[in-house]
Amino acid sequence: MAKDINPPRGMRDFLPAEKAKRESVLGVIRGVYRSFGFQEVETPALENLDRLTSGQGGDNEKLAYRVMKRGAELDSALESLDSSDQLADLGLRFDLTVPLTRFYATNRASLPSVFKAIQMGPVWRAERPQKGRYRQFIQCDIDIIGDDSVLAEIELLTASLAALDAIGLENSVIRVNHRLLLAEVLDGLGVAEADRSSAMIIIDKLDKIEISGVVTELTERFGEGVGNSAKTWLEGISTSSVPSVLEPLFEAVGSRLRFDPTLVRGMGYYTGTIFEIELPGTGSAIGGGGRYDGMVGRWLGTDVPAVGISIGFERVVELVEGVVPSAGVVLVLEDGSLDCIKKGLSFQKELIAKGSLVRLEVRPKKLNILLDSLQSAGFSEFALVNSNTTVLELRAIGN
Repeated sequence: MAKDINPPRGMRDFLPAEKAKRESVLGVIRGVYRSFGFQEVETPALENLDRLTSGQGGDNEKLAYRVMKRGAELDSALESLDSSDQLADLGLRFDLTVPLTRFYATNRASLPSVFKAIQMGPVWRAERPQKGRYRQFIQCDIDIIGDDSVLAEIELLTASLAALDAIGLENSVIRVNHRLLLAEVLDGLGVAEADRSSAMIIIDKLDKIEISGVVTELTERFGEGVGNSAKTWLEGISTSSVPSVLEPLFEAVGSRLRFDPTLVRGMGYYTGTIFEIELPGTGSAIGGGGRYDGMVGRWLGTDVPAVGISIGFERVVELVEGVVPSAGVVLVLEDGSLDCIKKGLSFQKELIAKGSLVRLEVRPKKLNILLDSLQSAGFSEFALVNSNTTVLELRAIGN
């Protein structure tokens, strides 16, 4: 019986051409973020499990991959086992925000008072794989820690829109709301403060289950009074006027912002402005974020303002068209003799110094098959090289 040779469910391999496209798009986003003064940092894939499950990550905490204790620690845990949770002490990060707040708390003395961070890397969630949803995926985050003014939000949204423009997604817009506005709405609906999180989770499903579904769930959870009030609110929502708390943001960033009073964002750590990036016509969000002023303080014991936004890279890279990786050159050695190899290495060095990607290949019996396979990997030209070659004659692959 043949062995399963596929990647684990919900995870993927990337062939050279696809990997080149992904790196090209990441490079553009990274370059735009750097141009706005953000600095890139890196945190471990693993964090202590108690940090990842501290109640700040919403439903994602339930999706964290847990790593079992090792050696004597595992033996001890097995002997006194009361719960399976005792068997694990580490977890794979499910987002980049929780690790960043720990990073800031650890390195605060070495960072500027207002720290502008870039993070780009994989995260893991043990959710059900489906089209466009994976268990390992890349996030592209920028965060500003230490600034409680609206300037932080303005910079984040401006930089994000510039990055999306740079990769060809110029029609992107950002929906905006504020957690204080949501709290006022829930108070008006008759939802107790202790039940706000549960109510927000239900309202967050609006795009999927529509008004009738939200009203039904709120009625079942909180009673007919809340359900009826929610129905009246949802059916009478107006987005034409921007609340005063959001006016400075809308005035500074401009026409690509949309006020959405039903926007919730599921993370439990949001405390103020929240936003979600969408590309009209695609049917799903391509990014989001918000202000999380109370999160860093959990590690430091003192409140530190913070706000961040993440571009959903896996969704974005599928939408990007026309990304052409740097063209490469194939130098085909007529034979495998040392003289021919040395000549090829000499030409390779010259071309690399000019910025080209250069691959050496000994000529096979069927050269066209080799060139066709390399063309799909981004190589556009080739030249034949022998020990007597003095000038390269570059030819387009496929002609």
